[in-house]
Amino acid sequence: MEGKQPLSGSTREQQQAAAGSGGTEETPRLPAGVGDAPAADSEPEAGLSLAAAAGDALCRPLGPTPSQSRFQVDLVAEGSGRAAADEPQKPGGQGGAAVKGSEEAKGRFRVNFVDPSAGDESPAEPGGGLEGGGVSFQNGGDTVLSEGSLHSGGGGGSGGHHHYDTHTNTYYLRTFGHNTMDAVPRIDHYRHTAAELGEKLIRPSLAELHDELDKEPFEDGYANGEEGTPPGEADATYTADIKGIVKFGWIKGVLVRCMLNIWGVMLFIRLSWIVGQAGIALSVLVIAMATVVTTITGMSTSAIATNGFVRGGGAYYLISRSLGPEFGGAIGLIFAFANAVAVAMYVVGFAETVVELLQENGALMLDEMNDIRIIGAITVLILLGISVAGMEWEAKAQITLLVILLLAIVDFIIGTFIPLDNKKVKGFFGYKAEILTENFGPDFRDGETFFSVFAIFFPAATGILAGANISGDLADPQSAIPKGTLLAIVITTLVYIGMAISVGSCVVRDATGNINSTIITELTNCTTSACKLNFDFSSCQKTQCPYGLLNDFQVMSMVSGFAPLISAGIFSATLSSALASLVSAPKIFQALCKDNIYPGLLMFAKGYGKNNEPLRGYILTFLIALGFILIAELNVIAPIISNFFLASYALINFSVFHASLAKSPGWRPAFKYYNMWVSLVGAILCCIVMFVINWWAALLTYVIVLGLYIYVTYKKPDVNWGSSTQALTYLSALQHSVRLTGVEDHVKNFRPQCLVMTGAPNSRPALVHLVHAFTKNVGLMICGHIHMGPRRQAIKELSTDLARYQRWLIKNKMKAFYAPVHAEDLRDGGQYLMQAAGLGRMRPNTLVVGFKKDWKQADMRDVETYINLFHDAFDIQYGVVVIRLKEGLDISHLQGQEELLSSQEKSPSSKDVVVNVDYSKKTETDTSKVFSPPSSEKTPGLHKDSKGPRSPLNLADQRLLDASSQFQKKQGKNTIDVWWLFDDGGLTLLIPYLLTTKKKWKDCKIRVFIGGKINRIDHDRRAMATLLSKFRIDFSDIMVLGDINTKPKKENIAAFEEMVEPFRLHEDDKEQDIADKMKEDEPWRITDNELELYKTKSYRQIRLNELLKEHSSTANVIVMSLPVARKGAVSSALYMAWLEVLSKDLPPILLVRGNHQSVLTFYS
Repeated sequence: MEGKQPLSGSTREQQQAAAGSGGTEETPRLPAGVGDAPAADSEPEAGLSLAAAAGDALCRPLGPTPSQSRFQVDLVAEGSGRAAADEPQKPGGQGGAAVKGSEEAKGRFRVNFVDPSAGDESPAEPGGGLEGGGVSFQNGGDTVLSEGSLHSGGGGGSGGHHHYDTHTNTYYLRTFGHNTMDAVPRIDHYRHTAAELGEKLIRPSLAELHDELDKEPFEDGYANGEEGTPPGEADATYTADIKGIVKFGWIKGVLVRCMLNIWGVMLFIRLSWIVGQAGIALSVLVIAMATVVTTITGMSTSAIATNGFVRGGGAYYLISRSLGPEFGGAIGLIFAFANAVAVAMYVVGFAETVVELLQENGALMLDEMNDIRIIGAITVLILLGISVAGMEWEAKAQITLLVILLLAIVDFIIGTFIPLDNKKVKGFFGYKAEILTENFGPDFRDGETFFSVFAIFFPAATGILAGANISGDLADPQSAIPKGTLLAIVITTLVYIGMAISVGSCVVRDATGNINSTIITELTNCTTSACKLNFDFSSCQKTQCPYGLLNDFQVMSMVSGFAPLISAGIFSATLSSALASLVSAPKIFQALCKDNIYPGLLMFAKGYGKNNEPLRGYILTFLIALGFILIAELNVIAPIISNFFLASYALINFSVFHASLAKSPGWRPAFKYYNMWVSLVGAILCCIVMFVINWWAALLTYVIVLGLYIYVTYKKPDVNWGSSTQALTYLSALQHSVRLTGVEDHVKNFRPQCLVMTGAPNSRPALVHLVHAFTKNVGLMICGHIHMGPRRQAIKELSTDLARYQRWLIKNKMKAFYAPVHAEDLRDGGQYLMQAAGLGRMRPNTLVVGFKKDWKQADMRDVETYINLFHDAFDIQYGVVVIRLKEGLDISHLQGQEELLSSQEKSPSSKDVVVNVDYSKKTETDTSKVFSPPSSEKTPGLHKDSKGPRSPLNLADQRLLDASSQFQKKQGKNTIDVWWLFDDGGLTLLIPYLLTTKKKWKDCKIRVFIGGKINRIDHDRRAMATLLSKFRIDFSDIMVLGDINTKPKKENIAAFEEMVEPFRLHEDDKEQDIADKMKEDEPWRITDNELELYKTKSYRQIRLNELLKEHSSTANVIVMSLPVARKGAVSSALYMAWLEVLSKDLPPILLVRGNHQSVLTFYS
């Protein structure tokens, strides 16, 4: 392709040179007129048609072809002045870049986007302002970008991800002096998904920038074989999606909702009674205390809401993303339920007011209770209709209700300045110092106290999350939630305090309403304010009067200038709160269901229409509300609902404290006016208020939250939200690890910390389960996996294997870590792991390997490497454990092993690939090298599980499979036989003891076998019994083997000699030079001298095997001292022969050798 080259090798210099010379070296001259720019006043389409013409003239499309790299460089004009001079030499695509007002184009340049699939047509970009999708760069490289522009060069298939494509222009050339694949910082690279805010773009990976180019980087034009969607299509889809979506600003979305929810019926019906009971001073204190709790919660909400993008779900979303799914799932369910029942509460409040009006006019339909039910049911049905009609209608209804509510408040304030004579008998005298003084202090009656009054008022303050609950419908939740919530708290608090003081200064506590209570003659001994104002209400001290602050709930109506407006205000307050709750509950419930915390509720996650309205949630909320309206026992429900809300507030406050305590770098709220300790105090206050409101409701709330928390924790939802719980876990682990490094090791605290050479953990499950049996909750267990083969491919496998096999360990409840490493051979890998695995004091001290069963058929260099692992471990003071099962350990060659082993992971990602690092061969199939088959799925060069019918296993494989799962079962009443022949510090005895402490092994008894002399058997047994009792290790029997040095049977000796024959050097039968050369080339060979020198030791291994078969053939497991071979003196073949003959044809056997430092002590 002319003018476009893959960005690799020498082409980069050519492109720079071409850019410097106006592109003449790489692009052909165009026919006269083709490259000319259109006039300044011409339409943009003209430029596009010229571009298309240029493409046709050159017999090539403008877009990159599939055979090219997705990283393209297309050189265009750098400035209008220079463009005029060089214009005839430019490629046609550049001519199309000219736009209106080119005189003003100084210092800016235009970018044309080409669509790989569209041929000659350039796709339109939304918001780009130009049909050709052009984007301006101003001020010499400062970009002015719209969403979905510039980098959106190709879309990823399934997830809607869009791959990064370099500017096909001179932006990079201008900014950095050369064209580059590297992406400049851009918000779209940090998105999770292709959300409504814009496209997810993928920056070039480090491998794409760093790896050597051994061929065309990406043959299909995209990385990793991903299919691309043309940017035009992606953008068109995106544009269609956002049309019709209703998003609210901070006033309509948050402020209005919060004010309406906080100004409930309390304002008009209960506030006057509270002032009557508590007095003005304590009423203001009650309001202030409630405000302190809500303000702290509001600040905490603001902090969480500004720490990243907020989706729908309100309080549930904030808590779940901060504290994790356990708390979020518990609170989400009860908070949604509380909102649903709150609908019933508010509707019943409205219905009661309507029924009172009907009663006054004698217009009841049936009786009082049934009328409340009928009116309540009709009301909730109408509210449901408004909600289902869409958020826009609901918002309009809220605005209307707010206007009515504000008019009612103004009506009351005006009324306080107009004291009419006919109202004085009802206790209203206008603003009087006498009344203010009298009502300033408390006058608690009917058993009320300060806290009971506070409990009645506090629910009025619980509407502060009304805005946050529809966070998904806010245009900018991060800005709207803090501004709207905090301003609503300030405004509503001032109005509450103002109205409390007003009503307390105007109305006396008791009034008869009788005109005869007027005093004509002036009394001198007046004590009450009413008396001073010429009214005698003294009769109210004997009998309860119908009027006054303490007796009449309709004081506000009486004081107001126009009483029906107060009734309208009550209707407005109740209906707006009911409407807000009716909208909040389904939105929260939908967000909860989408996260699939409770799998049974997934059907409620579905949304409908442009706004993704939760219609199923609306119906459910309607049914719950209708149910409680018909029950009509709301006095019992009300305190529980208040406590549910308070539990949410407490957890929001605790979330901020927890996130601050965890010191996560991701905790960076834009809202700075919060303090972790203030938030903690807020959480504690919420818990205290719960008990103040109702102690049994508080306990019930705690039980429900705890129950849901335990359920979600047990279910372990597969989500990862980067919660502060994770951050605090890390911080705690880090702090304890650092603290542990300052603690010296002590024999009493010794733990076997095992580095287990498992390869892929699921390929040797028996090895993993047996070691886990004695390390679980005791010591560290690291599963080492050495990847061999080509480095570049193995490195890519490390990260994928790390996630896959760590997940497998967790799924199988293994308390272990997975540590992959790349090395040239097994020995190097083992050295890397032994030296570098672990952290601080939590480092391995014991190497555990499986026995190399096929060593006789294997390449002896691999056997040499295997034995050298032992020597390396001893060199760095590790203990060594060799585990042998007669059936073998490695099951990776079996088909369908994951299904056959009940404990194995069932997920397809793990089922597809089983990695097998076999110690026996050094072929590519035994390493974790990954080949690239024609499909996009990467398959390690191993055995892939068959998806079709499985062929039946042969007997040996069936036994191997059974043996692989034997340590996952309960072991029954049998023995663990310990052959403690050599004192290695006690590890040989500690491992079996630790096994017996586990549930599956607790019925097994320990039998100890030791070597001894025939004439000292009793003495040796007593000495060992004393030692074991001092170590406080229970045993069932001690056997002293007096015949350990007896010569083994001849047939066994003959079998041993036959086994080692192929590995002998036979130097006596060869010339000295040939023998020396052969020993140098094959150091593993057994010399005649060596065989004779170690004959006694060889015989001892044969004899021990005979004794093991005689005494321990029925044991569950045998733990035996591992014989040690002197480095450089005993050949690998001879040492392997010893291990083979010692451990063959026996139950599972652990050959153990500690590092000869004490791991047991009898001192306290």
